[in-house]
Amino acid sequence: MCCESKRRFLLLYATQKGQAKAIAEEIWQQAGAHGLEADMHCISEMDKYNLETEKDPVVIVISTTGTGEPPDTARKFVKKIQDKTLPPDHFAHLQYGLLGLGDSEYMFFCNGGRTVDRRLQELGAQHFYDTGLADDCVGLELVVDPWIDGLWLALKEALQLQKEKEGMNNAVSAVSSSLSTAPHAVHELKLSSEVQNLKLEDEGARGSDTLSQKLDDINHVAPARDAEPSLVHSVPPVSQSALNIPALPPEYIEVEFQDTQGENPHLSSLISEGRTFEVPVTKAIQLTREDAVKTALLLELDIADTAFEYQPGDAFCVICPNNVSEVEKLLHILGLSEKGDDFVCVKVKQGTKKKGAVRPQHIPERSTLKFILTWCLEIRAIPKKAFLRALVECTSDAGEKRRLQELCSRQGASDYTHFIRDSNVCLLDLLHAFPSCKPSLSLLIEHLPKLQARSYSVSSSDLYQPGRLCFVFNIVEFPAGPSRPVSRKGVCTGWLAELVAPLLHPSKNSQGTKGESSSTEKISIFPRPNNAFHLPADPSVPFIMVGPGTGIAPFIGFLQHRQKLREQHTDWQFGETWLFFGCRHQDRDYLFKDELQCFLKNGTLTHLKVCFSRDSSTAEVAPPKYVQDVLRLCAKEGGYFYICGDKKHMADDVSDAIVDILSREMEADKLEAMKILAMLREAKRYLQDVWS
Repeated sequence: MCCESKRRFLLLYATQKGQAKAIAEEIWQQAGAHGLEADMHCISEMDKYNLETEKDPVVIVISTTGTGEPPDTARKFVKKIQDKTLPPDHFAHLQYGLLGLGDSEYMFFCNGGRTVDRRLQELGAQHFYDTGLADDCVGLELVVDPWIDGLWLALKEALQLQKEKEGMNNAVSAVSSSLSTAPHAVHELKLSSEVQNLKLEDEGARGSDTLSQKLDDINHVAPARDAEPSLVHSVPPVSQSALNIPALPPEYIEVEFQDTQGENPHLSSLISEGRTFEVPVTKAIQLTREDAVKTALLLELDIADTAFEYQPGDAFCVICPNNVSEVEKLLHILGLSEKGDDFVCVKVKQGTKKKGAVRPQHIPERSTLKFILTWCLEIRAIPKKAFLRALVECTSDAGEKRRLQELCSRQGASDYTHFIRDSNVCLLDLLHAFPSCKPSLSLLIEHLPKLQARSYSVSSSDLYQPGRLCFVFNIVEFPAGPSRPVSRKGVCTGWLAELVAPLLHPSKNSQGTKGESSSTEKISIFPRPNNAFHLPADPSVPFIMVGPGTGIAPFIGFLQHRQKLREQHTDWQFGETWLFFGCRHQDRDYLFKDELQCFLKNGTLTHLKVCFSRDSSTAEVAPPKYVQDVLRLCAKEGGYFYICGDKKHMADDVSDAIVDILSREMEADKLEAMKILAMLREAKRYLQDVWS
């Protein structure tokens, strides 16, 4: 590094979908304004840094994926620090601050960051700054922004202490201890905020992260005081505030149109996770009646001629495109409708100020424009504040420009959450709302994230249906609203539903309506094995399955597998199986009703408990309406618990029910029951497969 050692700190990030990296880049960009230099690396690049010899402060930004796992980029690092042979003072020299990213709707909130934080502490590392845990459920920026604000003073004090320690180790040990306490961190945040407020005018003059405007200049774009705010209109105090907006991210992508022809890359080149398989869709069944609240489909794929392998409980990913009409609309707005089939070359802009700028891995070096917008970029992504900040510069109308500034500002945080984040607004919605905004193609490539493959639970057993793979999904619906002029279907589920429409022949009695043909429609998939969510290795062990709605999908695979094993091994001892299933209406969305009755009749399923949340009851004692309620009525000790379904509330409610059951059946208090549940999780006997 060219910077002096005393001003340097090590900045590590571990990201799954780019959030942690973007936040780390923001820290890197801000560091210079505070007289500091961040030596930034992905945590997986262990050849570029060494924590065992690191003397400078370390800042770590780490996300969480799956059901509480560290991101893929951190797996080697976590495995390394979890080595049981490491002594308890292994990192005694290390001082660090950690920012964890997570989603409180998942059970193991910020567990990726917590795991690293806990282990570093066990190995003797010391906090120079309190750990921050940001919640994507309510908006990461609510924690991220103040955490970064307070970071600079904490870093400077840590570096100052380090300098003093080099000269007089003994004299500063007591000071170092007192500076690492929690009250100090609170003081840092407050003091840093005050320092920033004092420097607003000076920083604004230098064009950094502050935009100051006189109230007279903005009155013409502010609506009346009694008006309601919206995506395009603000009200006081936001409309009359001087704004703190993010620094403008440096441009780093250049796009060149080419006259040459050729072929687009194969879809497999977009996937870094391993081998992909192109397989035909052989069957499509609508599992719900036409008047059901949600439409559930089952698709069957032919994998007989492939090397694709799976176990019941595994998941797999579908590579899906963006909606064709949305891509066409975007091309039209960009003024590139005639150039969709032209080949473009994407490269890094010469002289960019972005550190370590490289062409995004998910963008081919050469392909057609339409290919990039269809298969590579998540055009439905909720725009981040850095993207909004960049869009400000592409907007010509003064009122529209001001509103975009407000939405990405500190003062407009609540408006951003309400009108963009919670309203699920995407780029097309913004361009519709702010018609004078005309972003460049390079800007979209810089800011739109990778179009992610969508993950689905397998709903079949290869033992029961050799060469076939089934999965179930609801067609996701996003209704129109104040911030979104049109309704939309889910990117992948909408595409799949349209793809298999010829196989579906709904009628009045469409419960279980089947469609089958020799359709040549194919989709590209790749495996995503689940290391834990599998049947018990010992078939004599009882297990309980809880799956509301399409959460029942993996359990159909479990039961198919168990039925086949029972047929093949009549001398084996098999444990009891319990299934708790919930849906809205018995006659509209009772998925796999006939199959479940067959499993019950032949003994594969020992107990079936079903509840219907929207059906009225004439019974004197109303039946329980939710899965967690019926669980309380049917306590069963021992065995394994499998929970599958939507992450929103369901998983937590089921956990609460299990705690109540354990408390009652074992005559233990609630705290003791929670400890027992934690032990079940640790022993991989309480397993979850949840999704958003």
